[in-house]
Amino acid sequence: MRRRWQTGLVSAVLVAAAAVSPGASSAGSAGLTAAPVNTRAMWLWGADPAAEVITWAAGQNISEVFVYVSPTVLTDGSLERLQDLKAQAVARRIKLRALGGETEWVTDHAAALAWQRTVVSTGLFDGIHLDVEPYLVDGWTTNLQATEAAYLKLLDRMRLASKLQLEVDVPFWFGQYKIGRKNLADEVLRRVNAVTVMSYRDTATGPNSLLGVSQDWLTRGKAAGKRVRLAAETGPLADCAYCTFREEGAAALRLELAKVDTATRQTAAFGGIAVHHYGAWRTLPA
Repeated sequence: MRRRWQTGLVSAVLVAAAAVSPGASSAGSAGLTAAPVNTRAMWLWGADPAAEVITWAAGQNISEVFVYVSPTVLTDGSLERLQDLKAQAVARRIKLRALGGETEWVTDHAAALAWQRTVVSTGLFDGIHLDVEPYLVDGWTTNLQATEAAYLKLLDRMRLASKLQLEVDVPFWFGQYKIGRKNLADEVLRRVNAVTVMSYRDTATGPNSLLGVSQDWLTRGKAAGKRVRLAAETGPLADCAYCTFREEGAAALRLELAKVDTATRQTAAFGGIAVHHYGAWRTLPA
């Protein structure tokens, strides 16, 4: 299972720059309203029993599950479990989005597109949830512009290759990067239907909080007319205790996420909150 915590560590350098971007237009915000209170999603990386996952998800008011799909799903024996998961999810009115994102897909677009075709062929999913993080490849430090361009091209190709909606995980600090004269965060938003910001913090509001580090994306999302989902971490992170609710526990998680809901009532682009991830969330201390 891949850990989604690197963005929390990078924040030590970039948190001061995570302010609202100046001059953003609101032209794209027509029709956007904040997601209803308690709109929740979660990542599912493991092969947990379908009935167990969906029953628990329904109890947490989960409306979408990002389900990891292996590139070899048609031959590795996991398809039957996913079919069961789909049946259970439909019964509870929960949407499933196919989760994938090998780091090498930044440049190996053929592999990414092959995975996408496989996902579509199953007929099980309501959308694609892409977790490709270009800052994890060597090119991010050795050839930034080319790496950014390759990542954006990947989004272009995946958007055009399927009718399924495309949502991507993003670090909160993408807005601090340029590709040529254009802003990287804005260019990502142009290519996708929605983003989930890895806003991994253990407080809801204020400096260096879930909402605080996400303000730039929320502003850009409003201007682009795109949904921006925030995210919370529940797994253990030895190098970033303030990036996860592992120590604070389930009650603190519920309380802080409710505060985010309250604070975003007037935030048009807010698309709810996703929790990373099922295996860790359900074992949080009370």
